[in-house]
Amino acid sequence: MSLKLYRPTPEGGLEPAPVEGQDYRRQLRSRRWNAAKFANPEVNTASKWITVLLVGLLAVGTFAVLVAFYWIGIW
Repeated sequence: MSLKLYRPTPEGGLEPAPVEGQDYRRQLRSRRWNAAKFANPEVNTASKWITVLLVGLLAVGTFAVLVAFYWIGIW
């Protein structure tokens, strides 16, 4: 439930304010340039599988280092 907003009319009465879209992303866009999406042509995106593999390897490597340090007695 939201509070309905009213604005004054030239005759001295009140009228409901126009309802704007509920999409919060409209507020984030630049009204000056009407920019919908900022594109960067210099970025080369990686494959999803390569990204998942690299993050998985990083997690396994971090876990291995923690276990090794605990086993050695450093931690």
